[in-house]
Amino acid sequence: MLVRAEAVEPDHLLGCWAYLFVCPENLASMSGLMKEMFDRCYYPVLGQIEGRAYATAIAAGSDGEGAQRQIDRIAKGWRLRRVAEPLIVNCHAQTAAEIMAPKHLNDKSLKECHQLGAALGEGLRLGVF
Repeated sequence: MLVRAEAVEPDHLLGCWAYLFVCPENLASMSGLMKEMFDRCYYPVLGQIEGRAYATAIAAGSDGEGAQRQIDRIAKGWRLRRVAEPLIVNCHAQTAAEIMAPKHLNDKSLKECHQLGAALGEGLRLGVF
């Protein structure tokens, strides 16, 4: 199930056995929409999703580590289990024009994203997660 952060409700999280959190990093933090989703959903699902698998994909201009740390802290509070190394796609956007422009991932980065999603799905199918 693919649900944009602004549309995610606690029932979406409760109805899934694993999560792939995907967002851009903005100003060394996860996007505002992703943060708002966690703010809305954190307490309503607390204590009900422990042990479920998660992975992350972050699009960043240069680093991505700030957003990654934030998501990992939230996942730790939920007692989720990371099942894949963090995927940080560096878009090398450094100037104001590059930062504001739409981003297009190269074929290698797109392949890595697809592989991460496929691996998460296959792990669920096989009962590994």
